[in-house]
Amino acid sequence: MAAVAPPHTTAAGRHSRRAPDRPPRRFPVAAVPAIVVAVLALGALGVLALWWRDTGSVTGAAGWLTGAGRITGLLAGYAAPVLLLLMARVPVLEREVGADRLARWHAFGGRFLVSLTAVHVLTIVWGYAVTGGRGLWGEGVDVVLHYPEMVKASLGTVLLLGTGAVSARFARRRLSYEGWYYLHLATYLAVALAFGHQVATGADLVGGPARLAWCALYAGTAAALGWFRLALPWVRDRRYRLRVAEVRPEGPGVVSVYLTGRRLSDLRAEPGQFFRLQFQAPGLRWAANPYSLSAPPQPGFLRFTVKAQGGHSTAVARLRPGTRVRAEGPYGAFTERLHRRPKVLLLGAGVGVAPLRALFESLPGEVTLVQRARRPEDLLFTAELEAIAVRRGARVHALPGSRAEVGDLGGALRRLLPDLAEHEVYLCGPELLAEEAVRSLRAAGVRPGRIHRESFAF
Repeated sequence: MAAVAPPHTTAAGRHSRRAPDRPPRRFPVAAVPAIVVAVLALGALGVLALWWRDTGSVTGAAGWLTGAGRITGLLAGYAAPVLLLLMARVPVLEREVGADRLARWHAFGGRFLVSLTAVHVLTIVWGYAVTGGRGLWGEGVDVVLHYPEMVKASLGTVLLLGTGAVSARFARRRLSYEGWYYLHLATYLAVALAFGHQVATGADLVGGPARLAWCALYAGTAAALGWFRLALPWVRDRRYRLRVAEVRPEGPGVVSVYLTGRRLSDLRAEPGQFFRLQFQAPGLRWAANPYSLSAPPQPGFLRFTVKAQGGHSTAVARLRPGTRVRAEGPYGAFTERLHRRPKVLLLGAGVGVAPLRALFESLPGEVTLVQRARRPEDLLFTAELEAIAVRRGARVHALPGSRAEVGDLGGALRRLLPDLAEHEVYLCGPELLAEEAVRSLRAAGVRPGRIHRESFAF
């Protein structure tokens, strides 16, 4: 298996590395996400059962309003730690479900949580106001100032709603990844502030097994976050001692970063996966940004390819050899584990070609890589891809030019691959291209289960 030139060399080097043996899978790939969803759904049903158990009858407007407030409050209280668990970087979830799918679940669940919280606040205050014969505003002030833990809960609600606002698509487009990341940290504080209110005033959590299970859910989530987000990266940093060996230009605004360290094979990284890299340099040490491997991992080095798309990625090009790197990972299910068909299409654009380049070298079967770019000079790894194609008998194609010049993407792909419908597809690139590609592939007869997508969205 050929690989890229190692750092500090100019001629193309050759390395071979046998992929680590993996234990046989107990479940099909598609079964693991379904099992996770089923478990989460059962938990939600259990939460609803708490309300049902403690509710005799619901009568009148006040009863219906307060009942709705209790249900939405319980579901919001359950959803909050579940959403944090999905993004706690638990290895089994990152590997079997995939970071991309987890992020989509988290985004959907986040909108659900914000909606539940808003409805909970409105209906519970409204129900209390109807019961006491008071105005909505006066009842709201009384609840906040005189009920236990409500000042903290109100602050947590404001933080949660604010985080939801900056996570909306129109606002997210105006934020850098780093800005979005720091603002999103307010979610942890919001959940912590709201927890005391739940156990202090939640009628369904007064005591007994329900209260213990609720506390265990929150304590387990805090432990998972503490271990996988804080402690484990520190332990691995001490173990692997990753450092920047070289930063090599690849194209306009694109560089490859070579990292060296100790016992890199113990990471058991796979082509197609990514790491969250925290470079210990001014302006970079406080954010861990996701970057994909752009070549199969080697015992002596790892290669990542980065495009200048924000403050963090732009500064990466100026890193000096010797800079220490704290790495979280490997993460992602965009790997050979998804491979089921003898014919594979790797379709990408921009820096999305990085994980595809690694897969192009390692995936078995009849593999074709198609790279889309606006200009010929934006095509990445041209010489490397041609060399790999010759060596393994694969095919590589480029589709440079504007949309008017290239024409319909589906038509272009069918001209290159008349049997497109028989292919399994790995897709990675900007959102607009990815959405167009999915529509074109579906129209060409590629089944949805054969389209594996890695998204750049945050």
